[in-house]
Amino acid sequence: MAPLEHRVNSYDMQDISHNLYRAEQVRELDRTAIEQFDIPCFELMNRAGYAAFDVLRSRWPDAGRIVVLCGVGNNGGDGFVVARCACEAGMDVTVYQVANTDRLSADALCAKQLAEQIGVVSESWHRQKLDSFDVVVDALLGTGLSGEVKKQWAVAIEAINGSGVPILALDIPSGLGADTGMPLGGAVRAQVTVTFIGLKQGLFTGEGPEFCGEVQFERLEVPDQVYQTTHPAAVLLTDRQKFQPRRRSAHKGDFGHVLIVGGDYGMSGAVRLAGEAALRTGAGLVSIATRRSHSSVLNLSRPELMCHGVEQPDELHPLLERATVVVIGPGLGQRRWGESMLKSVLGSGLPLVVDADALNLLARTPHMRNDWILTPHPGEAARLLQTTSAKIQADRFVAVQTVQNRFGGVCVLKGAGTLIFAQDGLPVVSHAGNPGMASAGMGDVLSGVTGSLVAQKFMLSDAARQAVLVHALAADRAAVAGERGLLAADLMPHLRKLVN
Repeated sequence: MAPLEHRVNSYDMQDISHNLYRAEQVRELDRTAIEQFDIPCFELMNRAGYAAFDVLRSRWPDAGRIVVLCGVGNNGGDGFVVARCACEAGMDVTVYQVANTDRLSADALCAKQLAEQIGVVSESWHRQKLDSFDVVVDALLGTGLSGEVKKQWAVAIEAINGSGVPILALDIPSGLGADTGMPLGGAVRAQVTVTFIGLKQGLFTGEGPEFCGEVQFERLEVPDQVYQTTHPAAVLLTDRQKFQPRRRSAHKGDFGHVLIVGGDYGMSGAVRLAGEAALRTGAGLVSIATRRSHSSVLNLSRPELMCHGVEQPDELHPLLERATVVVIGPGLGQRRWGESMLKSVLGSGLPLVVDADALNLLARTPHMRNDWILTPHPGEAARLLQTTSAKIQADRFVAVQTVQNRFGGVCVLKGAGTLIFAQDGLPVVSHAGNPGMASAGMGDVLSGVTGSLVAQKFMLSDAARQAVLVHALAADRAAVAGERGLLAADLMPHLRKLVN
């Protein structure tokens, strides 16, 4: 099976809807469409406004009164086009112009004048209430924002969010960092975001999903050749699964032996969850190396797990000799026992999945290797990089690449919009999953799935990406019954279905 980064690079120029770009790259695509393919900027503005209005009517078909808050750039121009479309459709339209109209871009001014010709009147923004409308359209700032949101825009954003009215954001919620997915002081919380020409990478990670709501992409009929001029910054993780049917003559040895090391006193559940997740996703054999007091009872509810009491490093060696891959970290702890287990595993020469406390121990004595997958959450990534969780979250794309550059292998930065990065590939962003996954044991399940796929001869980059995808999709299926109260164990039946 070819490394996934190679497959990504083979289809990214064609599958535009999965490519992610930084704001400057999208502006470059815009310039290329205008200058090299003779599509006037005003034509793109009209296409954007028409597309956004179609989304508005589709999403809120009973809306009769809409209000559009327009800025002074091309995002404001898109808003004037939406207002014109709404007026032509017989809707009651109000437009509030935030900031001085003398600052309007030439194309935005043209869009404003066309709207005025059919009776749309724009009023200056003076903190008018917005709660009497059916939909608020955010056309304030777009992707051109640099630095913190200034006061007049912050006041308008606060009014939009406080209206209690459904919000449609044009291109990106105003105030959200297009490259990072973090609010720049404050940002609009939209129910739907219609984004144009190229998907911005910040829409799908960090706080991006919280502020964007449902994301709809409109490429505005930009030709494929335009996208061939700019390589994407990242790609979305799609639902393309790579699991092949098994041979009728297959036996358990064909599907690898996962050794899971962890479960210090009081934390045996972590290795139990990782072990079952590995079995449910197809590993041929799963052994668990844990404290002796846990080993005799750990598999009572799952007898397929082979549990071994290991108190000293030399007791781990026979298990390492039989293993295909080692998952270390679930419930490992950071005491002497955990340290000794990690030291033995690092000396084994086996491919590794390193999670939880194994990452915290690694942060104390960092080193690099290329045959492991590291799966930190933001706090663990902060310890690996000797920084803070806030700085990790401030730019998750930089963080995941920095961890990989310093430690090697593949890095999976967990959280909303999980990122996966392997050297020489593009960052991959998962937009599956849900807030119900913020519960104990979810990371242990992911580590078990990841180890299982490595044992089944997936390349490390493939294993990491497919594990993240399967894990998130299983959680989404389990959350149909409700996100609150979702347990890690609830994923097990869905994991089995997804890999089949």
